[in-house]
Parts: sequence; structure tokens; C-alpha cells
Amino acid sequence: MRLWSGDFQQEGMIPRMFTCDDRDVSPHLAWDGVPPNARSLALIVDDPDAPAGTWVHWLVCDIPPTVREIPRGTVPAGATQVRNDFGRPIYGGPCPPGGTHRYFHRLYALDVPRLGAADKRAFYAEVERHALAEAVLMGKYKRSR
Repeated sequence: MRLWSGDFQQEGMIPRMFTCDDRDVSPHLAWDGVPPNARSLALIVDDPDAPAGTWVHWLVCDIPPTVREIPRGTVPAGATQVRNDFGRPIYGGPCPPGGTHRYFHRLYALDVPRLGAADKRAFYAEVERHALAEAVLMGKYKRSR
């Protein structure tokens, strides 16, 4: 699979509007190459550079396998959002306490129609258990103060 955004490039800087410093809306994401046997898709957006360990910004599962993009600031019909490390079941944009952080957007094709994950621990475990394929897009952000 291949994952990209119309809002930032691979290893490029994520624009401010997608962060806690501005509108905090999710960026556009698009993909292709979903395996024909995929029954759903799942998305994880996280920051491995956070001081206390990986910080989860967005968890979305139960995305229909026919979906090929998520427009800016939206969630696909039928998809489920799971609580992130901000304590909310919605997108939470980059908000690093200092320095430049990397934000990994990982899309997974799964062999189940519904993930059934109620929290982030179960989400990660079930994605690992059911993943058929993975695509990764990484963007960076540094706050200006």
C-alpha cells in the first residue's frame, strides 16, 4: 500500500493549521494498493518523540476497505474513533513541548470487518493481530514560540 497527503510531503513539515497551535484539524490522507482481501482499514497517528514515550494523536478503525481517502477535517462514514492520549476519541494534532517531533501516520489493511478495540492498548494489539498490509507517511512539526 501507499499513503500520502495533499497537505504535507513525506518527511516534510506539517502545516500549523493541523496542530494545537491553530485549527487542530486532521490533514487530508489518501492511499492506494489496498489488498483485495482486506475487510477494513485502520489508522494510527502517533509521535514516538514525546518525552514520556509514544504519544497517540488519532486512532480510527472500521474504515470500509473501499475508501481511498480521508478529506481534511473528516472521518469516513462508518468508521470508529478510539480515545487518544489527549483523552478524546477525535483527532488531536501535533503539539510538541519542544524541538522537532516526527508524526507517523500508519494505515493498515485488516482481515476483519470491525476491529472491536475499546482502548488504545486493544487497538494496537488487534491491529498487529489482523494486519495484512501497512503504509506509512511521516511528517514533522516544531512549534514556534
